[in-house]
Amino acid sequence: MKKNLLLCPIAFIILSGTYSQSTNAIYPEPEFSKEVYLLKKDSVNKVLRLEKNSSKMDTKVKAAGFGGAENGYQIDGEKSPVRLPGGSNLSFIFSTGASASAPSPQSDSIIRAQGLDPSMMSAYGNMSDPSNTITLYKAESAKGNRKIYLMKTGGAFSMGKNKSSDKFTFSLKKIREGYWELMIDKSLPKGEYAFAVQGMNMNNMDGSVTIFAFAVD
Repeated sequence: MKKNLLLCPIAFIILSGTYSQSTNAIYPEPEFSKEVYLLKKDSVNKVLRLEKNSSKMDTKVKAAGFGGAENGYQIDGEKSPVRLPGGSNLSFIFSTGASASAPSPQSDSIIRAQGLDPSMMSAYGNMSDPSNTITLYKAESAKGNRKIYLMKTGGAFSMGKNKSSDKFTFSLKKIREGYWELMIDKSLPKGEYAFAVQGMNMNNMDGSVTIFAFAVD
């Protein structure tokens, strides 16, 4: 009986190690944290880095508002260099990397010395639910750029309604602490796309977002 009791923890450790190796094989650790990567679920199980940009919110008013107005984000270039052959069953991953680790007394002291609250920084760094900060948009290409419209109006004499760029939803699966799979809920039609990620670092306090772009051919 004692032998069986001793074998149980050993078996649990072996099974846990096997499960961890299997999970790591399916979900490899990306080179950079806090970036959205395409997850290639095939025999190789690799991740593909997306086009990365940073953009501030831009507001344009035409003819003092009578000609319409628009605000949103701009991406350089009409087309993304990252091209996907199809938009079905797409999955992406997002990892916070080292920021998901537990804070130490030393790191808390450094944060306090800068006049910040360690508890707030911890919650900010862990990003308990990336769906609150990551949005997938369909971008529009025009005049050498791609644009994400948060709002676009046709002007005082236009009968059209306010417009904005299409958003696409995704289901979130937590793989492990600080690591998530983003599964796009429906097939993406051909076009240019961009994940807009808010609040990734202190530089985003000016209203800018970090953008990870790709295209579906």
